[in-house]
Amino acid sequence: MKIQEIIQIIEAYAPRELQADFDNSGLICGDVEQEVTSILLCIDVTEDVVREAIQKGHNLIISHHPLIFKGLKQITPSTYVERSIILAVKNEIAIYAAHTNMDVIAQGVSGRMADKLCLKDQEILQQEGETPYPYGYGIIGTLDFPVDPIFFLQHVKETFHCKGIRYTTPSKKQIQRVAVCGGAGASFLPTAILKKADLYITGDLKYHDFFLTENRIILADIGHYESEQFTKDIFYELVTKKMPKFAVQFSDINTNPINYL
Repeated sequence: MKIQEIIQIIEAYAPRELQADFDNSGLICGDVEQEVTSILLCIDVTEDVVREAIQKGHNLIISHHPLIFKGLKQITPSTYVERSIILAVKNEIAIYAAHTNMDVIAQGVSGRMADKLCLKDQEILQQEGETPYPYGYGIIGTLDFPVDPIFFLQHVKETFHCKGIRYTTPSKKQIQRVAVCGGAGASFLPTAILKKADLYITGDLKYHDFFLTENRIILADIGHYESEQFTKDIFYELVTKKMPKFAVQFSDINTNPINYL
């Protein structure tokens, strides 16, 4: 099995041409003709993740976030990005990322969030296009029945293994229509309000974002990493569905750089 064949499996599900202009999804380093021995899955590539791949004998790392976002003018041991690249190349480990192309498909990052919360009647929150099917950021759907917002946020906290959730004072006694967006979804808050969501769950919210709700919606920040962590499951399912006996492993490294006291 060559790297190109693994890429084709992922990009048949999340076409790379759907990625945002700023993004750098695709093969970050390596040769598409290289034979894959086994795969390590992660959200972020760090030096520790590359070392883990070396130790466990994996020669392909699949991540959600691209290790390289912007062009590099040199590759020296001056940053973790460059050190990770050097280490990967020295050990013939390829690195591939599926980022915003996995964000915008209906059954991608946000779709997995919605599934975890058992949302029904799911549709894309902020549609960006339709080629050949609708794609865009976030998902909005409904719960089977109205629930107390604090009770539901506690469920969210447990489901996404959050150390804490930042949220606005509940403006409603019960909620049923819920919008989610993996990663940084502050810019889609107006759409969540327009589509009558009772609660909007995302990450990377700023202080002043919470003021924008004006009691029209409950806004909750569960964390960037926390909202996207189940993307690894999507990668695993895609590869193992095509090749049930192929060696695919989740990284044991927690790459979330944020800690809580």
